[in-house]
Amino acid sequence: MQLIDGKATAAAIKAEIAEEVKTIVAQGGKQPHLAAVLVGHDGGSETYVKNKVKACEQCGFKSTLIRFEDDVTEEELLQCVDRLNKDEDVDGFIVQLPLPEHIDEQKIIMAVDYKKDVDGFHPINVGRMSIGLPCFISATPLGILTLLQYYNIEMSGKKCVVLGRSNIVGKPMAQLMMQKQYGDATVTICHSSSKGLKDECRQADIIIAAVGKPDFVRADMVKEGAVVIDVGTTRVPDASRKSGFRLNGDVKFDEVSPKCSYITPVPGGVGPMTICSLMKNTLAAAKKEYYK
Repeated sequence: MQLIDGKATAAAIKAEIAEEVKTIVAQGGKQPHLAAVLVGHDGGSETYVKNKVKACEQCGFKSTLIRFEDDVTEEELLQCVDRLNKDEDVDGFIVQLPLPEHIDEQKIIMAVDYKKDVDGFHPINVGRMSIGLPCFISATPLGILTLLQYYNIEMSGKKCVVLGRSNIVGKPMAQLMMQKQYGDATVTICHSSSKGLKDECRQADIIIAAVGKPDFVRADMVKEGAVVIDVGTTRVPDASRKSGFRLNGDVKFDEVSPKCSYITPVPGGVGPMTICSLMKNTLAAAKKEYYK
């Protein structure tokens, strides 16, 4: 069993990005600029945004953090999105999800200029991705794909099971694994209503677990030699930790890992790659790689 080290892979990629940014700036080019909009004080979102700001520093990017309280109106948030769309210094920006219940998330996503949508959530980017056109690919699926490529894991023709059908991970992951230029795999999507889920998983060469249920994938669901990618990051209470919680994946690691050829840990697997992918997308936005 080999552990897929997302932390080390992300560090290597961010170092490459930093070198490229140095060259761009030395040649008189513009320093890439990523902005993040954070609403409220959700613990997971706070941590994620803090890590994004840190990653910007490591990559040599300029970063801006815009904060709103939970009671911000939808109109105020839409005005902020409009300002960022029009700000020529900002190459890309994200509105951190989830948003409070009184705000229509889809309305906010639709308001973001797709040319600055480095999260890859806008329907234009999602549509372009689904037919294999150049675009911003949402960060977690892009991170997973990068890890599989980085570790030279054979994907072409393999059976891949994606557990979960969210718009942010499950659906785009399945699309990428299916497409010839990326995964070129045979893909099955399973979810909470899937019949014979264990049997489907037992046939899989690659399992990508993104259901948000701690320890959902057990040893009896995994065949010998499978590659297991754990996207889950659920906070579970842990009195032994200073924070009072620990991050738990969708895979029961101790049970499943002995059967795997490759597996990602939680934390330190997919998480660092998500932020790294956001940096890759921001650099692409600054270079106008996909959209002029």
